[in-house]
Amino acid sequence: MTDLSTRFSLQGRIAVVTGASRGLGVSICETLSAAGADIVAIARDEALLDETRALVTAQGRTCLAIAADLLDARAAEQVATRIRGELGAPTILVNNAGMSIPKSLIEQSVEEWDSILNLNLRAPWLMARALAPGMIEAGGGKIINISSMASSVALTDHGPYVASKAGLNGLTKVMTAEWAPHNIQCNAVCPTVVWTPMGERVWGVGDKLQRFLEKIPAGRVATPQEVADLVLYLATPASGMINGQEIFVDGGYTAI
Repeated sequence: MTDLSTRFSLQGRIAVVTGASRGLGVSICETLSAAGADIVAIARDEALLDETRALVTAQGRTCLAIAADLLDARAAEQVATRIRGELGAPTILVNNAGMSIPKSLIEQSVEEWDSILNLNLRAPWLMARALAPGMIEAGGGKIINISSMASSVALTDHGPYVASKAGLNGLTKVMTAEWAPHNIQCNAVCPTVVWTPMGERVWGVGDKLQRFLEKIPAGRVATPQEVADLVLYLATPASGMINGQEIFVDGGYTAI
């Protein structure tokens, strides 16, 4: 049996994290780099990526920051080509980029629906499709899709978001069926509300958050670090037999 530090180490690994310029993405980049991984941080806002780069390099790791809009279907292949040219083949992918535009089903526009589905569901597929061949050639890898508790429960005013996250969980299972024989573990992390800028924007209105907390046995929302710690575990050799799972970080919401 290997020692603890080896089983939970990412030394020598390259991890790609989308949505890496704020909130949860920043925490994931900092946590994975602290475990030894070099980071490819992807987000639309190049200026905000400077903060992520500083946190990663402070850990003594390399950070390749790439400004890319994953709503563009061509972006994933372009990003993958650049990563291979500058760092080599990554063996960890964290599909974290996501968005929500809270509106009722009647009020939601087609353009908003398409944007949410394209970023939350299509982009993870395109990123995985672009990077999985390199993982197969390397002998294995990890794909961690940041989904949501809303993938399995109704959430009013979040129709396309719920649909996209339910679809992402299904996509994760198909990734598992196709790529597990190549030693690639694919899992979906399903948090409750995480108190990030996006979480505050969506839930910090009136008494909306308080009414939601009444449904969570733990009585609170998740922190970015709590989600990042689970991502770290799923990225390490220690989680080698965990595959195709939807893992809820929800304070017990879905248990009752």
